[in-house]
Amino acid sequence: MKNIVCIGGGTGTFVALRGLKQYPYRLSAIVSMADSGGSNKRIRDEFGLLPTSDLRQCLVALSDENGGVGLLRQLFMYRFEKGQGISGMTFGNLFMAALSDILGSQEEAIRQTSKVLRIKGSVIPVTFTDANLHAEYENGHKATEEHHIDMPRQDGKLRIERIWLEPRAIANPEALLAIASADLIVLGPGDLFTSLLPNLLVDGIAEALMKAKAPKVYVGNLMTKWGQTYNFTAADHLKILEQYIGPCINVVLVNTGAIPKKALDFYANYHEQPVRNDLIDSKRLRVVKADMVNRKLIQKTKTDALVRSLIRHDSDKLAKTLVTLVS
Repeated sequence: MKNIVCIGGGTGTFVALRGLKQYPYRLSAIVSMADSGGSNKRIRDEFGLLPTSDLRQCLVALSDENGGVGLLRQLFMYRFEKGQGISGMTFGNLFMAALSDILGSQEEAIRQTSKVLRIKGSVIPVTFTDANLHAEYENGHKATEEHHIDMPRQDGKLRIERIWLEPRAIANPEALLAIASADLIVLGPGDLFTSLLPNLLVDGIAEALMKAKAPKVYVGNLMTKWGQTYNFTAADHLKILEQYIGPCINVVLVNTGAIPKKALDFYANYHEQPVRNDLIDSKRLRVVKADMVNRKLIQKTKTDALVRSLIRHDSDKLAKTLVTLVS
């Protein structure tokens, strides 16, 4: 059975995994551990644990959707809308925090949660180092947490000049093994600076990617991101990505599907627009163009304080495109 490794975090990796699990491949998700916004800030500050939201989403994406486990899947995504001190928290995050306390290990809690949800594949934290994401902008301003990069306080037109982790994070050996044994490596989709790059900044991950023999696919984002990739083209995204891992990307997936006008109007309020494709095929790089957008608009719960994407990649369309690249 061939191995597909997805690297990222958040809803982008959730979408990719949910589609890929329908196919007969062994799946591994290598997940960012730098999130510091929303309920993750409370998990880090009040429980002293590494962030769990991205892990939870990947676990749910790979979980069995039938019978009682299907109900558990819904429960893990449930966000409380009432209760002083609990409003805005997700059941899944609280479950994993409690299990970490009972078992004395967050690593073991992830393993046991995988069993409870009967996941197809494995969810691997990229690191167990408690590190924060830092960024320096073109005007010299510095942000010292992932949340402040994701929801900037400064002018969102400013470009990020440099991004790093403090303290330096050590790669989870299980993540390095998954990369080395992969038959296809999928990077993204997801916010370039806050979902994807935090994985690649972990010591050992970039080197493992450069050495890996598997084809490496970058799933291009549908929209630009205010505060991160303002006015970025597809080539701009790839250029930043390869600053950290070298010229090792073999394939870039670019969406050609139409985005609903209602969504475009919404994004325009945030100075965001569809990512323009300016990449062309070459001996080193293959550009795959396909309709991969889900035209259903996403609704978030009232107590979710974070700004969420209104549109996403379509799980089935994305997976169908990716599996053609496995061989």
